Amino acid sequence: MSGLTTTGLTKSFGGVRAVDDASVEFLDGRINALIGPNGSGKTTFFNCVTGMIRPDAGTARLRGADITGLAPHRIARAGIGRSFQLCRVFPRMTVLENLLVAVRPRSPLGALKRSAQPADVAKARDLLTRVGIEHLEHVEGRDLSYGQQKLLELAGVLMADPDTILLDEPAGGVNPALIDRIGALVRELNAEGRTFLVVEHNMDMVMSLSDHVVVFDRGRPIAQGTPAEVRDDPRVLEAYLGV
Repeated sequence: MSGLTTTGLTKSFGGVRAVDDASVEFLDGRINALIGPNGSGKTTFFNCVTGMIRPDAGTARLRGADITGLAPHRIARAGIGRSFQLCRVFPRMTVLENLLVAVRPRSPLGALKRSAQPADVAKARDLLTRVGIEHLEHVEGRDLSYGQQKLLELAGVLMADPDTILLDEPAGGVNPALIDRIGALVRELNAEGRTFLVVEHNMDMVMSLSDHVVVFDRGRPIAQGTPAEVRDDPRVLEAYLGV
């Protein structure tokens, strides 16, 4: 069953097509990976789908509902959450405060006041326990390791209860133990019914984690299928290795 789909999605910068007429279908309820060489348009694709930038042409749909060009907060309300290639945490707020802000991201100060409610605090603490950083509740974001910031960002995404989660390079800059922890969390959350779309360069993680893989090159999909099918596809070898 399809979940997130795009048809003819296109975005250009200065005459260069970062995303070029991309028609893609990701599987609902599964762990999908989006891979490709550097500069192949993966993050721009994410940004178009999540409303960070407006595509020049084409459509994006979530389970049939058109989300093309909607503001990011409206796309979030539709059920899509995302992380970023470079972690976005509030460096001078504590770990707990970072999650309380995530409840209402358009108004950080108002979010903190509102989120003093016991239910919000309890939810935030439950998520910190789930990702394994509950002992850092009172530590400021700037004092976390990069891997811990990745876990905090994932917990922040989960505060909004999205059913579709887009992760942009969750293993980037993270030590192997935390990569394993992130992978285990993704599997657990997927088993509970959440759909994932993961952009990642760590091929070991992609091949062991994913149910379905889409490969981008020069802004458009060139192959898709199971990890084994994609790994052996000559178009993928050419895109990555030039062979």
